[in-house]
Amino acid sequence: METFFLALAELADPAIILIVFAGVSAGLFVGAMPGLTATMALAVLLPFTFTLTPLYGLVALGAVYMGAIYGGSFAAILVNTPGTPSSIATAFEGYPLSKQGRALEAISVATVASAIGGIAGVLFLLFLSPPLAKLSLRFGPSEYFWVAMLGLTLIASLSEGSLMKGLLGGAIGMMLGTIGVAPIGGETRFTFGMPVMQGGVEMIVALIGLFVLPELYNMAAQGRTALGEVTVDSKEKASFWSVVVRVFSKPGNLIRSCIIGEIVAIIPGAGGNIANLVAYNEAKRASRHPERFGTGVIDGLVATESSNNVTVAGSMVPLLTLGIPGAPPDAVILGVLLLHGLRPGIELFTTSGVLTYAFIVSMGLAALAMVPVGLLGGRLIYRIIFRTPYYFLVPTIGLATILGTFALRNSISDVIIMLILGTAGYLFKQIGIHPPPIVLGLILGSIAEVGYVQAMLGGAAYNYPILRLFENSLSWVLIVMVVFSAAWPFLMGVYRRMQLRRGSKENEK
Repeated sequence: METFFLALAELADPAIILIVFAGVSAGLFVGAMPGLTATMALAVLLPFTFTLTPLYGLVALGAVYMGAIYGGSFAAILVNTPGTPSSIATAFEGYPLSKQGRALEAISVATVASAIGGIAGVLFLLFLSPPLAKLSLRFGPSEYFWVAMLGLTLIASLSEGSLMKGLLGGAIGMMLGTIGVAPIGGETRFTFGMPVMQGGVEMIVALIGLFVLPELYNMAAQGRTALGEVTVDSKEKASFWSVVVRVFSKPGNLIRSCIIGEIVAIIPGAGGNIANLVAYNEAKRASRHPERFGTGVIDGLVATESSNNVTVAGSMVPLLTLGIPGAPPDAVILGVLLLHGLRPGIELFTTSGVLTYAFIVSMGLAALAMVPVGLLGGRLIYRIIFRTPYYFLVPTIGLATILGTFALRNSISDVIIMLILGTAGYLFKQIGIHPPPIVLGLILGSIAEVGYVQAMLGGAAYNYPILRLFENSLSWVLIVMVVFSAAWPFLMGVYRRMQLRRGSKENEK
């Protein structure tokens, strides 16, 4: 307890507060720019931390990380493009709200939910690190395979109108994930003899192409931006305290989303992109009116933004206790720890306890700093986008997406792939195949492949290697969840039909 209070005293330094606000602002800007990821922001910041004290450097990295994950919601809400992979599902409800003239309301909800998620992640990290770290060690190849299968069952919920078209979109995404060098074995697949295709389709490239370009094509075709003008009623709903009351009015959604975010965060390699999709699906499943999702439902926005911000501090659980980065940005933070002679494990919480706890609590301060920074920045960005004529806005966003795509790997081939996927995405939308199932298939297909192949290699000594997928109790828990999740849309369909029949019979009487 004494160590914790000493850590709080360290954070009373005005320089720390300044670093937190500056880091959150910089992270917000990076996250709001399609193509610029949290990992990229931390990597760019890394050399500057060499001259700082360990505490200052870690606080700066944590604040930028928190701000970047939150900043992805701005692009998702205003231009239907996830600024970061962690904001994929935010676009499902945020952008429809913007088209209704409720952009400021959506930004306010995302800001409050993100702050709550960030603080919840810090609390999880402070009090639950050891037991959660032990749980993460139980995830092997078989468990990763079933986690991916669980995620793929979300396609049924993300399919708009037609389940078959949603499944087709998921299959297209999984096929895209097989392009390039195989993650296990190293075989080259589906490159069509072009060496540039060996690197495969980068997830960020696919996100930019499938989400951004179709909207730019629509803007150009319609001769206007899709954002609606903010009304007086919407401004009242967007006031800070009214938003806080609305977010807390359904605590079940908030608590469930935060728990989902933490569970996903402790699985190394899963990250906020899976957390926000799973949380969104569960919010839709628990809703009394799931058919309204996709039209601008506040509960969906709360679920996605609270869950993905929990993963920022939540992914630090395996990092600080086991030295295993829970997400790609955590690898940069691990490098800074090792650079300063700090080795993850129990010693980090004992011999360097003041520094460790100060770093953890500073992430909570960064979550609080997102509220003033986000509300001011969100209104400014909205005004710029809304007041800019479409014939300036379309080429500006187009240029930004091209630069962001090129910056990922300094590859012109990524830009070409992005343009091809964007054009294909626009054509797919015309026939009812929407981007979310495609992206979900791309993300989870590779995770399922790696888990399956590793499990088969590990079960080579068995007469039936496939039994390796079923030998652990945790695998069976995940299998039951997969079956339940896959059957849920059909069960709900039967239930609704029964309710309609019952209602029609009562009306006849």
